[in-house]
Amino acid sequence: MTRPTLTLTARLNTSAADSRRGLVRVHPEVLAALSLTEWDAIGMTGARTMTAVVARAAGDVPPGVLLLDDITFTNLGVRENAQVVVGPALVQGASRVTVRGSSVAMSVVAEATLRRALLGKILAVGDTVALLPRDLGPELSASPATRSLANTLGITWTNELLTVTATEPAGPVSVQTGTAALWAGRHAVPGAAPHPVVEPPATASAPEPVGASTSSPATARDQSPRPVRPVSELVGVDSQVSRLTEWLAVTLDTPDILRSLGAQPRLGVLVTGPAGVGKTTVVRAVCAHRPFIELDGPTTGALTAEGRRAAVADAVARLRAQGPGVLLIPEVDALLPAVPDPVSTLILDDLRDAIASGVVALVATSADPAAIDRRLRAPDLCDRSLSIGLPDADLRARLLGAILTDVPTDGRLDVDDVAAHTPGFVAADLAAVVRDAALRAAARAATDETEPALRTADLTEALTVIRPTSRNESPDVALGSVTLDDVGDMVETRQALTEAVLWPLQHPDTFTRLGVEPPRGVLLYGPPGCGKTFVVRALAASGRLSVHTVKGAELLDKWVGSSERAVRDLFARARESAPSLIFLDEVDALAPRRGGSTDSGVADRVVAALLTELDGAEPLSDVVVLGATNRPDLIDPALLRPGRLERLVFVPPPDAAARADILRAASRNVPLDGVDLDRLATELDGYSAADCSALLRESALAAMRRDIEAATVTVDDVETARATVRPSLDPDQVAELEAYAQRRTD
Repeated sequence: MTRPTLTLTARLNTSAADSRRGLVRVHPEVLAALSLTEWDAIGMTGARTMTAVVARAAGDVPPGVLLLDDITFTNLGVRENAQVVVGPALVQGASRVTVRGSSVAMSVVAEATLRRALLGKILAVGDTVALLPRDLGPELSASPATRSLANTLGITWTNELLTVTATEPAGPVSVQTGTAALWAGRHAVPGAAPHPVVEPPATASAPEPVGASTSSPATARDQSPRPVRPVSELVGVDSQVSRLTEWLAVTLDTPDILRSLGAQPRLGVLVTGPAGVGKTTVVRAVCAHRPFIELDGPTTGALTAEGRRAAVADAVARLRAQGPGVLLIPEVDALLPAVPDPVSTLILDDLRDAIASGVVALVATSADPAAIDRRLRAPDLCDRSLSIGLPDADLRARLLGAILTDVPTDGRLDVDDVAAHTPGFVAADLAAVVRDAALRAAARAATDETEPALRTADLTEALTVIRPTSRNESPDVALGSVTLDDVGDMVETRQALTEAVLWPLQHPDTFTRLGVEPPRGVLLYGPPGCGKTFVVRALAASGRLSVHTVKGAELLDKWVGSSERAVRDLFARARESAPSLIFLDEVDALAPRRGGSTDSGVADRVVAALLTELDGAEPLSDVVVLGATNRPDLIDPALLRPGRLERLVFVPPPDAAARADILRAASRNVPLDGVDLDRLATELDGYSAADCSALLRESALAAMRRDIEAATVTVDDVETARATVRPSLDPDQVAELEAYAQRRTD
């Protein structure tokens, strides 16, 4: 299938908030034309080809303009006002990224810090990327590495540029929490092992880290102690902190009691939860007053087989020399992947011996437990687990309050409203929002020559720039940018969705009081281009939900079990980010009638997995499923019975009044000259909502062809566009769908 492309004019993005971030902004109509949503990957072709993250531009940016920062101009090899071809792009998660920077940056910035600075960026070999202070995080931005850069390079360190020298796999990749971000040349020696980070007790009289050496710059860099948050400052993890503290105290402090009871004093804990939720922060806080070594999973996993085992053995030996302590391995799936190699067996043996000694307690973290070697969960290794979930709106408000402690504000900050608009955000994301808001407040203070103070508007505007970490690894979570009030004349459709989706999430007490279960799912059906997907985006924003969207065929895989696992993972992510909405586009391809397929039973097994998730043993609390199709007759009937997609909503083609509303909404930023939209709407019989928007877009392009300096779109431009944009609705298909809807109501 050919991917759509557009040719846009590149212009410099003058926004300070977007400066040097590699973020590309386009008009919302461009996103719609390319079937993209915010924070998707967009491919661009200028003098060279590159891929970046795309976001919406402000309303005053013309549809034909592509906003780029100076670094992206350099990567594309073009100048301002050049023509750039854009289109959707496929991006893989990176297992390894290697970059080169200045000798100062490479000597003082730890690779774990480097990964944090690059998190969420899309990179390819040859790209240039900035190392920005605001990307380092609240703790790392004040770390010794940052101070060393500032002292050595002065203010110019904020202009530090890195060059991507290698990626694995090849091609454009996204930097994720499990990616090994490496400095070029640092691991050139086969088997070279990185020095683990030794965390001293967070007290004024902290002892010198064991094994620290001043003979190697790399050792000194990696051993710079990181700030540790006190347990009292952690929000929403009281039970996890209490359990981990108790386990460590019993195992390491009073092992004789366990032996007297016939139990071995050994401890292995696996801490799971979404990326950025605070797993490592919790462990560091609990272990602040204990001997502690942190062995970064992705960085260690990027070494040779000999280097990986040597790094683990070195960490264990150094911890044993200190006495009872904790070995922390963040993102352990990068070190011990689900598909093991021979060295994984040896590493597990080393860890097993260390735990059995009673001197070393192992704590490992992972955002993807399914990607870990199963043997790590053996009874003599990590036999205990802790889980930290995504924060709900109330917890996000508390987290924001904790992050904003002692921050000067201009009036009262409405953290509840900000928290309500951040579904899917974790603590790291909220800290990033505050950092970006602080940047805006600082710029305003410098301009007005006033004392810097944060406003609610600063936080709200930061939400247009910061995306949740969950989008880095699961690019299907997004918040709608329009509301149901923007959805034309679809009164009946809006009311049906409000009752079936929003009421159960916003008024659960009413359903409880009346003793009924809310609807589990809704099916939208109607002709193509009539706004089914648009309605879902609006619904998401109206309900302040996190949305998990997937097209039917995307979940189908030829490998046995892969499709069913994809369905389970989709529903698991939705449960974690509740209140949420699962949108299954083209659901007829995902759940066709069983028994008639020739795909070795893949479709039948996917339907069974869907039915199990919808009404299985594990309840869907605060999760609503929406399906969309233009062929409802092809869907397996079992999926449409009560308790599943029980509410069927017909989305009809727009009539003249609805087309007029659609044209007015689409022309909000188009300067029309003498165009009567109501009269035009009556002449567009057979045009879908997408056709109406495409007509105005083509009219603007016709005006540009007439005069590149054109300031308005005239009636003649619209008539020219009508010769190109023809109605796409098939009368026979519309009639069949209307008949189907009539049969459902009879």
